[in-house]
Amino acid sequence: MSGHEEADRPDPDGEAALARAAQSGIHRLAIPTPFRVGRVNAYLIEDDPLTLVDPGPRSDRSMHELEQGLAALGHSVEDLELLVITHQHLDHFGGAGAVARRSGAEVAGLTGLAPLLEHYEREAELDDDFAVRMMLRHGIPVEMTTALRAVSRSFRGFGEPVTVSRLLDDGDAITLRDRTLRVLHRPGHSQSDTLFWDEERRHLIVGDHLIARISSNPLLSRPLGATEDFDDEARPQALVNYLESMGQTRDMDLDIVLPGHGWPPSDHAALVAERFRGHQRRAEKIHSLILERPRSAHEIALALWGDVAVTQAYLTLSEVIGHVDLLRNDGLVHEADGPEGTVILEGAG
Repeated sequence: MSGHEEADRPDPDGEAALARAAQSGIHRLAIPTPFRVGRVNAYLIEDDPLTLVDPGPRSDRSMHELEQGLAALGHSVEDLELLVITHQHLDHFGGAGAVARRSGAEVAGLTGLAPLLEHYEREAELDDDFAVRMMLRHGIPVEMTTALRAVSRSFRGFGEPVTVSRLLDDGDAITLRDRTLRVLHRPGHSQSDTLFWDEERRHLIVGDHLIARISSNPLLSRPLGATEDFDDEARPQALVNYLESMGQTRDMDLDIVLPGHGWPPSDHAALVAERFRGHQRRAEKIHSLILERPRSAHEIALALWGDVAVTQAYLTLSEVIGHVDLLRNDGLVHEADGPEGTVILEGAG
């Protein structure tokens, strides 16, 4: 299901949750993006300072609809005083530079996120370098990696550098006039995933950490702060981290979860339990494919998703490797040397 379909599909419970959030001063603005996920949720917090969480990507259409959404609430871009970023993906932060220039707003983000946004082009190139190495290592043909890198570069215009002027760390507090937002670093979908928790009202702004009708993909990525000489073998285990992070969120006492896409989930604990079951089933399926015969991660992706593993090769590779990490940690599979420096996955024992 695409993000556009999700946003357009009626959801009475989600609408009621957004209405309650609006009564407390948090308003969703659904901003268009050029990406498959569809619209991204920006949140205007009518408080002092006037705060916007995630402005959406850098594009004329996105800015126009952001302006319209703010105007409908009696505000303008120039009125914004604080801009908060949930994580490092273009659909969420790409327009931050333009918004900050027009408004003069302070930009707040995780300490580890700051270099990624401030040195955007350099960090994007390092991310692409890492992605190509991972794809080649796990059996994706070189010509496919070249094409995917070109696509990645073509999207960079939807973002630009922005200086993070207020550095946030896990456990910090953003104190506004009428509420306090606790900063929670919950890596998984990305390494910089940051949640903002109004404990008094039991509201949680989650970015892409938890989405009702889309299972967030834990993407293979470099650690925050990694440099050119980063050892790829030390990469974070994204899905392992994500499951741990979701477990922490599951145990929270929450009334409203405000996601980065689509409607608020009606029962966050049940949704996390559903995600856990889904990942367990996928790990078992991948294990069965490996037991049939040794395969590369890309071969597993092709077996699971067919042509989607070609058009979205890095996303599907990340999905496979995340579950392989779970299997390796349980001693069920191991890596073996394949042809031309690739890795083949074999059953253990």
